[in-house]
Amino acid sequence: MNDIIGFRPPAPGSQPDNNTPAYGSTRARHPLRPLLAFPHTITEATGPAFSPTHFPPHTDLSVMNGKLAQGERIIVRGRITDEDGRPVPNTMVEIWQANAAGRYFHPLDTHDAPLDPNFKGDGRVFTDADGWYQYTSIKPGAYPWRNHKNAWRPNHIHYSFFGPGFATRLITQMYFPGDPLLAFDPVFKGVPDEAARNRLIANFDLDVTQPEHALGYRFDVVLRGRAATPMGI
Repeated sequence: MNDIIGFRPPAPGSQPDNNTPAYGSTRARHPLRPLLAFPHTITEATGPAFSPTHFPPHTDLSVMNGKLAQGERIIVRGRITDEDGRPVPNTMVEIWQANAAGRYFHPLDTHDAPLDPNFKGDGRVFTDADGWYQYTSIKPGAYPWRNHKNAWRPNHIHYSFFGPGFATRLITQMYFPGDPLLAFDPVFKGVPDEAARNRLIANFDLDVTQPEHALGYRFDVVLRGRAATPMGI
């Protein structure tokens, strides 16, 4: 019996194109010449290793130096799997986001929204043996980004997933249900297929919600295959 399952590429339209004209910065980022294929060595395929010992988790972004950040506290929980529903354990997940006023803790962010001295907006979690992860944060605010006339980014949180090496790193964004800005956002709409696009939207989850503490959201991620979460945005 052959237990090897062949690679199933993403469904057409389920991933964003490298060149998405409505998303202005892709004009300078997408390849202009044919890609070059080269074999991976053991360095690209197996390293470096990321572990909680060397990269301590930071799972509560809503508190800094014992002081609470401003804004709506949230808990995000989810499961990371492959295309066959098998958990992806011990995976490092980095998250970063704007604060509740829609400003990043970064010197290049010149938006005139206020900075929060108790919120830096970056965290790190690891999946458990069954692929589950969870962190606490503040719901990020929308912000202007000058991509087109009166352009505003929807509320979102950035994700970075590290596999066994740098060559397997994946990046995506999580959005929130009911956000009216999604209909106008060329980053979100850069995923042509609507069903795939909606996989980027978290679901409100009352079971994740903690009474009198924080609202809960569920955001599951499929790393590859026909039902893969859109990546590269």
